[in-house]
Amino acid sequence: MEMPTKEKAIASNRDAWNDSARHHKDTPEWQARLTAVGCSDFCCLDDTLRGLLEQVGVDGKDVVQLGCNNGRESLSLFALGARSVTGVDQSEAFLDQARELASRSPHAPEFIEADIHHLPTELHGRFDVALITIGVLNWMPDIAEFFRHVAQTLKPGGSLVVYETHPFLEMFDPESNDPYRPDSSYFRSEPFVQDQPIVYEGKIEQQAATSYWFVHTLGEIFTGAIKAGLQISHFKEYPHSNREELYDRYEQQTAQLPLCFTLVAQKQAV
Repeated sequence: MEMPTKEKAIASNRDAWNDSARHHKDTPEWQARLTAVGCSDFCCLDDTLRGLLEQVGVDGKDVVQLGCNNGRESLSLFALGARSVTGVDQSEAFLDQARELASRSPHAPEFIEADIHHLPTELHGRFDVALITIGVLNWMPDIAEFFRHVAQTLKPGGSLVVYETHPFLEMFDPESNDPYRPDSSYFRSEPFVQDQPIVYEGKIEQQAATSYWFVHTLGEIFTGAIKAGLQISHFKEYPHSNREELYDRYEQQTAQLPLCFTLVAQKQAV
């Protein structure tokens, strides 16, 4: 397989997410969420992420979520006391959904369409906390460059909070004949390629823009953050899955895999 250029991968992933947005909206969950966000204390964050954000401290802070999707998690940050919330995503279609949710909310987040590699300069040095949740890191062709751009958004002393699927999980295919047998190398260098719509559950058998899912080892993630001037102060691995339901089969095993992780890092003062 010919490796895509960084620019091609980023552009194709943006098109794939724009293609998929309608499939995410055409669900009962979407209608329920439109109602739920009307409550001032709306929060869809799980206990792991909510507890970590409360520990880091969001109350009274300016927060940015990079890769905010439909804005549901960005809106949830107000329940933790955030002073302001900005969501950034490169998918115009998902940001339309985010703004629709925000229009039903008593809160007023800001949503910005931008590729992380070309952030508006007005976002530089503006935030106390930057949040990255599941399904962001693996869309990035160059994880070290990604963290450099993330670090630019933070004030000196500001904190990056990451809650992501564990890269060990990329070694397994839950739909294979033997889902417990490693199916791919931990050190895989080529991306996984998909030509169907991106959905969280099941598959939609129709053609869509090609998407590229990149595998990054923990070493690459740590090194990328450190080289971006971020000092890691917290890292924890968990046996629960925060990914699609297909991956729930890897929970509660005798030989338990780490299924997700949290990481916190501070931007060092110049």
